Amino acid sequence: MLILSRKVDEKIKIGDDITITIIDIDNQQVKIGVEAPKSVKVFRQEVFDAIQSENKEAAASSVALEALCKLLDN
Repeated sequence: MLILSRKVDEKIKIGDDITITIIDIDNQQVKIGVEAPKSVKVFRQEVFDAIQSENKEAAASSVALEALCKLLDN
């Protein structure tokens, strides 16, 4: 993990296409801006985790449904 110190209005570049800008620092909260191509998905970690969890549940349901359909066909 790369750890950087930045001040308000300072930026971090990731590759050629992604820029992180420190917008505001207030007590225990840092506001950042992310500039990235539309093809790059940017999520907060908790949202990403929820999406992953829902995808796993949907996949498990799909597998269970396929197994049930096979049983009914026999």
